[in-house]
Amino acid sequence: MSLSQVLAPQLQQSLALLQAPTLELKALVEQELQQNPVLEEISAAEIEQSDKIRDDGAPAHDSADPAEPPADTKFDPATEKPTDGPVDDFQAEFEKLTQMDQEWRDHFAATNIPMRQSQETEERRQFMFDSLVAGTSLQESLLEQMRFSDLDDYQRSIAEMIIGSIDDYGYLKASVDELSFSTNIPADKILHVLKTIQTFHPPGVGCRDLRECLMLQLERSGKEKTLEYRIIRDCMEALSKRKLPEIARAVAVSVDQVQDAVGRIAMLEPRPGREFLPDNDRYIAPEVFVNKLGDEFIVTTNNEQIPHLRISNTYKDLMSQGDATNEVRDYIRDKIRAGKFLIKSLQQRQATILNIGNEIVKRQREFMEKGVAYLRPMTMVQIAEVVGVHETTVSRAVSNKYMQTPQGVFEMKYFFTSGIKTDSGNGVSNTSVKDMVAEMFKGENSAKPLSDQEIVKMLKEKGIVIARRTVAKYRDELNILPSNLRKKY
Repeated sequence: MSLSQVLAPQLQQSLALLQAPTLELKALVEQELQQNPVLEEISAAEIEQSDKIRDDGAPAHDSADPAEPPADTKFDPATEKPTDGPVDDFQAEFEKLTQMDQEWRDHFAATNIPMRQSQETEERRQFMFDSLVAGTSLQESLLEQMRFSDLDDYQRSIAEMIIGSIDDYGYLKASVDELSFSTNIPADKILHVLKTIQTFHPPGVGCRDLRECLMLQLERSGKEKTLEYRIIRDCMEALSKRKLPEIARAVAVSVDQVQDAVGRIAMLEPRPGREFLPDNDRYIAPEVFVNKLGDEFIVTTNNEQIPHLRISNTYKDLMSQGDATNEVRDYIRDKIRAGKFLIKSLQQRQATILNIGNEIVKRQREFMEKGVAYLRPMTMVQIAEVVGVHETTVSRAVSNKYMQTPQGVFEMKYFFTSGIKTDSGNGVSNTSVKDMVAEMFKGENSAKPLSDQEIVKMLKEKGIVIARRTVAKYRDELNILPSNLRKKY
């Protein structure tokens, strides 16, 4: 026996809804719609009709509103049968659901973005998604090419084993000797089949190291007698360290010729399987939109992908029937309460994200107007204090969510960065400093590339004091080589 804190199932569901991105949230809601029969989604036509009625000045709810419970039906709390007594707690819940439904509609109307798209736009969107096909993996492509090759059945079984050992980047992760030892197949037979696989698309696939990868690509292009082929074949170690004078002496050409050849080598693909990686097909749906209207920035949430739910009238009518058994009432009561909590959680999720988005825009106004260089340091604790939630709630709310701003689409976590103090006492975001470092490297003289210490001095002149190792860390994150490897002779 032990005493421990456990999150209630409803709280776990609420946190999952808050943390889920828009497309994942839609899938979660659709799953709940399948599991909870009392929930139903309001169609776009009904929403547009409701909005039109409200715009014309008519009451938002009347006796015909599907979300309104029967006004003349009252239940005895003990027997749950029609009576002339006061409305019981369950009927009060129906009234709360009606109020919640109206608040939910008003919340969407206040965002100035249609809750649902027009039928024609929705059909176009669905057609686009239906037209998307699953990408073919590198292994599937190689197996398909193998089937059309001249290999016999025995060689095809060897080819399948080799292809199974090729990683997503196109490299063979096991040596020929290792494959021979594990399968008892002679090494020369494995090597013969491997040479055939190396003729498949993409060029360089089936290579065992970077040197072989680049050489295979040049051989495929008929460039075995070129200078770049000789450099890769004979001076790969010196090339990796960019020792151009040493390479020039080894191949007996000038440094300028080596420089030109290295430039052509840089155009080759070091990872042949890159085009088959699934990360290439990534679709982002912004959760928050920031638009400038006059001198102000208007923040809205992406509501078009969030289903608008209500409690089905069928089950409301079933509850009002006098011949319904207690088991039926208990089942419907539980499902209605679960549906009520889901509707409330969705509303609270959108409100929380909107409040966080408003505070981000308020603190990062200069970024919205001028760009990355004006990003200010900001922490989740600061946002949590203003919004009135815990910092972990802010972390969940911005996780895997994106904000569309006048400067582009950014992950919401992008705006939360630590700060570096300047001589003036103001703080500057480390992301802004990294952007400054990138601009400094971009404008350097290639014959005399800037060292990390020189970048430190240049930043100090701007009032930003950071250590040399910090510059080195930023340089690594920007995929910029050290100064001795960037030098062009």
